[in-house]
Amino acid sequence: MPIPMTVARANRVALNRLMRRVAPYTPVLGLLTHTGRRSGREFTIPVNVFEFEGGYRFALTYGPGTDWVKNVLSAGGCRLRHRGRTVELVNPRLVHDPDLTGMPRFVRFVLTRIGVEEFLDADLRMA
Repeated sequence: MPIPMTVARANRVALNRLMRRVAPYTPVLGLLTHTGRRSGREFTIPVNVFEFEGGYRFALTYGPGTDWVKNVLSAGGCRLRHRGRTVELVNPRLVHDPDLTGMPRFVRFVLTRIGVEEFLDADLRMA
């Protein structure tokens, strides 16, 4: 079972402010910018992210039904700041992966304990 949404609400108030400062420079975090599908507003949130050949994988610790996931899928992409650089991502897709393919050992341990098996994969936009 993913992390309860009550935790997400608490994170928005407190933890996300701190995470926005460090996320773009850490190996397993990043800042994802997406456009609201109804409001048209731009939102930036810290996310768990893992780079793979040609793209990125986001661990959906709150499940696939969150607004940011719906917004990225609806828009067909997003922007990501990760490890000090900004990239454009396209072709987002939900992936069910109970084996946690490509995740570092410690990350697999944590994601297994909290029941995360859903991911959002997206490809790098080629110039």
